[in-house]
Amino acid sequence: MPGISEMSMDFSLADILAARQVIRGVADGTPFVPSPFMSAVCGQDFLLKLENMQPIGAFKLRGAYNAVMSLPEDAGGVTCCSTGNHGRGVAYAAAKRGIRAVICMSTLVPQAKVDGIKALGAEVMICGNSQDEALVESQRLVESDGLVDISPFDDARVIAGQGTIGFEMLEARPDLDTILVPLSGGGLAGGVALAAKSINPKVRIIGITMDRGASMHASIAAGHPVDVEEVPSLADSLGGGIGDDNMLSFPLCKAHLDDSVLVSEEDIRDAMQTLFFEDRIVAEGSSVVGLAAVLAGKLPKPDGPVGTIITGRNLNMDMFAKIIAGEDIQLGDVTVKGKRYGA
Repeated sequence: MPGISEMSMDFSLADILAARQVIRGVADGTPFVPSPFMSAVCGQDFLLKLENMQPIGAFKLRGAYNAVMSLPEDAGGVTCCSTGNHGRGVAYAAAKRGIRAVICMSTLVPQAKVDGIKALGAEVMICGNSQDEALVESQRLVESDGLVDISPFDDARVIAGQGTIGFEMLEARPDLDTILVPLSGGGLAGGVALAAKSINPKVRIIGITMDRGASMHASIAAGHPVDVEEVPSLADSLGGGIGDDNMLSFPLCKAHLDDSVLVSEEDIRDAMQTLFFEDRIVAEGSSVVGLAAVLAGKLPKPDGPVGTIITGRNLNMDMFAKIIAGEDIQLGDVTVKGKRYGA
């Protein structure tokens, strides 16, 4: 059986509206709250869309639930490659439907995310040292076991589920000037951009990602999908390629993102500390890249309210404790020097 992304080459606002009905009451309605500290920093209201409050601790439940619940009745099981949160969403939705789920992940995925997926009843396969290698295994399972592959980003129903976040943000604050979206494979950024701009074409959508292994950023600059080396990062959920045959998320991001910005590991560390000490929120490094870009002065001053998406909380708490304590963090062969908050 083909992956869902193969079933339709088209994607539109109607898909996002349909997804709202599917996920209603399960993966919607997260808080959208102001951060007084960040509002003072940027000189405008700065709001946090708290997707870390989802049942699985991450926004990925929206797209995964929409995709799994849209499968034919005779679907026997699902598989996917994941850096953690998509796999968790697929596992959660598959358990709700009572079907098998096999999640393929690389050695770069933190153990906390692996354990969280197993706790939901899914099988986990560790395959190679990159998201691309995990993808090869999930595609093999489609052939060998007849499972349905659900892409983390290049899948119409996944993108539609993520796009519902954009609707919720603009419905709550129609006056938003800018939305800062964590940028990885583009399912979130593309879906949010399409939804938000359908309500207000003038709203600026800026994708933010780490400065090492930023596949979508590099692909937009090149005008076509490009391969990048996947390396350890505090923003581990933003790693991985977008696929040479990307049909949906790359065209959406290329068409609808107003800009994409890179932040360093040090910027991400500072933002994780800021969100914790100022707003008392525990969040993954991938979640705070919007704050990181503002704090590092990498964005122009906005003309109106700014919103960003705190995408998840599923992180290695031992590493998080070190970041909060101002200790050094080792990421492969790179050391992120410790820095105490406010020092």
